[in-house]
Amino acid sequence: MNEQYDAIIIGAGIIGAAVGLELSKKNFRTLNVDKLPAAGYGSTSNSCAIIRTYYSTFDGCAMAFEGYHYWKDWARYIGVDDESGLARFIECGTLVMRTPHNNFLEPVLDISRKLGVRFEEWDNARIQQRMPPWDLRRFAPVKRPDDDGFGESNGESIHGAVLFPQGGYVNDPQLATHNIQRACEAAGGRFRFNAEITEIRRSDDGVCGVTLSNGEGIDAPVVVNVAGPHSAKMNALAGIADKMKIKTRALRHEVPHVPSPSDFDYEEKGIVTSDSDVGVYTRPASGGQILIGSEDPPCDNREWVDPDDFSRELSEQSRIQTMRLAQRLPSLGVPNRIGGVVDLYDVTDDWIPIYDKSDLRGFYLAIGTSGNQFKNAPVAGKLVAELIEYCEKGHDHDREPLSFHLDHLGLDVSIGFYSRNREINKDSSFSVLG
Repeated sequence: MNEQYDAIIIGAGIIGAAVGLELSKKNFRTLNVDKLPAAGYGSTSNSCAIIRTYYSTFDGCAMAFEGYHYWKDWARYIGVDDESGLARFIECGTLVMRTPHNNFLEPVLDISRKLGVRFEEWDNARIQQRMPPWDLRRFAPVKRPDDDGFGESNGESIHGAVLFPQGGYVNDPQLATHNIQRACEAAGGRFRFNAEITEIRRSDDGVCGVTLSNGEGIDAPVVVNVAGPHSAKMNALAGIADKMKIKTRALRHEVPHVPSPSDFDYEEKGIVTSDSDVGVYTRPASGGQILIGSEDPPCDNREWVDPDDFSRELSEQSRIQTMRLAQRLPSLGVPNRIGGVVDLYDVTDDWIPIYDKSDLRGFYLAIGTSGNQFKNAPVAGKLVAELIEYCEKGHDHDREPLSFHLDHLGLDVSIGFYSRNREINKDSSFSVLG
């Protein structure tokens, strides 16, 4: 006889683990299934794990600000001991350059005022005081090194920046996921690793379980797709891939890690930055390192890949991202050897995630999250658990979208914002910034 659960969660990344935790708290008998050997072992482990409160939409900002409060009091959220210790939230703040590309942040500041998000408007003198090595000339539009004018100022200066002090980064994203795993297990949830799903089984009434590559069947009336970059493949197994307006694809991304310049210890003095003028964001890291992510400027090709067949070797793109940062931070230089990581984002058509039911009864979606939803994992777990409970009680979420309460903000938002059948959101940044 097959093992039986109330809910199977496909994936044990940080959002999958959080969904398992919140369903377990609601007395669902849960099983997280992952083909990798540990929780948070996939794309979560290579996340820059940045915590920030600014997005391009009201709902995105609200969810992120709600999420901040969980990271701020992580021990309370986890609520149990973890033999490996707890992940740490380094609240160094996030600094965003005001540029024409982001409308000088005016739309984001309007949303921040409505939500009560703290921010400080900095002029260039204040930026220079805080980040002395920075060159505050403008270099836009973002270029590649072989384009004319790369590294040359366009004759203007940056129009100041905005510091969001309620932000920073998590020091160890895989440990954070392990923390949630332990909390989930304490609530009764279980995890199965090194287990690949090859079939999502259906009956006339809806989903009824999964089959593993070893032939083992596991039964459940609820299955949740939280498979990260493999989400599209899971949707295909479930037979729903062509029944959604918004689709997901796996996008290859590189994050080079380079040493701080000799005149500025980024680990001690740096902050998280977002700079659409040069097309990169940065994050301090241990050992005096700087992590350099791409903000996906139009001049760069996007590399959509098969999540089971892509190169994990750093390419010339890592050198390009380092050169772009060196425009802002000239003392950085470009090391002969650049370290870093290569992994995948799970990206929707408008870079806003899907948290939704599907056309297959009992099959739920928490997908399109990689790249900018790490920070939202605790909130996403609660949101998806409430959505499942709502639908399993017979409510039609498509016709009457669930209203979700953000406890820390005291605000209700519609989960319909994250619908699989929404129109593409034109307010999105269409980038990792969300």
